[in-house]
Amino acid sequence: MQMRLTFIGADHEVTGSCHLLEVGDSKVLIDCGMEQGNNVYKNAELPVSYSEIDYVFLTHAHIDHAGMLPWIYARGFKGKVIATYATVDLCSIMLKDSAHIQEMEAEWKNRKARRAGRREVEALYTMKDAEGVLAHFEGVAYGQEFKLNDNLTLRFTDVGHLLGSASIEIWASENGAEKKIVFSGDIGNKNKPLIRDPEYVSEADYVVMESTYGNRRHKKGVNHADSLAKIIQETLDRAGNVVIPAFAVGRTQELLYLIRHIKEEKLVTGHDGFEVYVDSPLAVEATHVFKENLLECYDQETKALVERGINPIDFPGLKLSVTSEESKNINFDMTPKVIISAAGMCDAGRIRHHLKHNLWRPECSIVFAGYQAEGTLGRMLQDGVHGVKIFGEEIDVRAHIETMDGISGHADVDGLITWISSFEKGPEYVFVVHGDEASCTAFTDTLNHKRNLTAKAPFSGSQFDLIKGCWIKETEGVPVDKETAARRKASGVYTRLVDAGRQLMDVINQNEGGANQDLNQFTEQILALCQKWTR
Repeated sequence: MQMRLTFIGADHEVTGSCHLLEVGDSKVLIDCGMEQGNNVYKNAELPVSYSEIDYVFLTHAHIDHAGMLPWIYARGFKGKVIATYATVDLCSIMLKDSAHIQEMEAEWKNRKARRAGRREVEALYTMKDAEGVLAHFEGVAYGQEFKLNDNLTLRFTDVGHLLGSASIEIWASENGAEKKIVFSGDIGNKNKPLIRDPEYVSEADYVVMESTYGNRRHKKGVNHADSLAKIIQETLDRAGNVVIPAFAVGRTQELLYLIRHIKEEKLVTGHDGFEVYVDSPLAVEATHVFKENLLECYDQETKALVERGINPIDFPGLKLSVTSEESKNINFDMTPKVIISAAGMCDAGRIRHHLKHNLWRPECSIVFAGYQAEGTLGRMLQDGVHGVKIFGEEIDVRAHIETMDGISGHADVDGLITWISSFEKGPEYVFVVHGDEASCTAFTDTLNHKRNLTAKAPFSGSQFDLIKGCWIKETEGVPVDKETAARRKASGVYTRLVDAGRQLMDVINQNEGGANQDLNQFTEQILALCQKWTR
């Protein structure tokens, strides 16, 4: 009899969410995200092979929750990925975009490696991998309780973080034992443009809860349209550009909503018809998804606009840049403008080109409208660094660096407490994840000492028995050896070899009892391969 939870990723860290739930014979990953920014602690290896995973339940489409799905597909995963309809639509563009970035970066590194006589690297995953895993996606509606098998029943509840984002309620049953586990996903901030406020869950035995802002509060009563209008006004008056690094999915569309309001209400004067460029192929595609009347995700204000025939994220002067040539031309045009470009933490994508052209200009403004992870270029700029290196070139930071407080897509500590307080009876245990060291520790202390809950922030590799209600294994955080981590991340070849070995064992086990002639041929092929690669 088995019902256990293993913590793999985003434990004492903000990105790379991944948890393994085993109930009877069913093996489920909840999220499968990519790490971004500094990787502080080593992640434990998954205790099962990827080919054994039956399902991935996906809370939302952001890369730090979904970005490794093509990677596990390349290593044997062939189960179902279950998510809301909007998440399926967004992943269909985000995972392919991520694969394109992986391939292009590997190609760029390999051109340099060949010239220097160094070993070439392998892309983390390919477009073929992304397209392969997307064929395994299955969409579900919010609020629909459905039974997958005798072990698992689940329901997705709108958590107000991103179009399609959800908390996942899981009813687990094994040999007469029944438990309910709720994975919060990323809990949304209230009163955001476009999408609804978080909905709440009322009961659970166990809760796995994010803590991104577990020790911080957003500024209250901030009018984001007025704040952004002031920055745009002052920057255009100086004849500068407003450059906004923004996540292509979610934050970009929220900014467009605000700028539509700014233009409609004439909050910026003297610059009638100022142009706004969205420079990201992914953002352009995502904007089309947001336009497709996904009314089940919109708040009442946005629904009212749509029903009146008004596109909530479109306005005169909006320019959508898709090709590389269109992107380059933005910086050749000296007319003051607003440029929204990905990636939101400035660690990849076209935003780096716009920073290169605008950071050194004191008339320009760089506006951060979202969380900047430790170790990213965005965080360095927010922290006041005087110079940065972009594409190997030293760039002085003379532009105005602005942060729009309170526009975060994440609930602050008050919002997190409101969410956990919605449970009519306190859960048996709250597992605190998806927060940096200070945040997850502080929030765990808050739950234990101020909310009278039993809470712990586990490290990667920890395992919990959900039937007995006790820890099977508690691990300590293992700091990453940065040199080794960088080397492993560059190729991932050894990890892939290990996964191939696990898949081989799966095939061997499946052939038990097969015909002697077939087994003999299979054995000879394996022995020949071993002999070829024995050093």
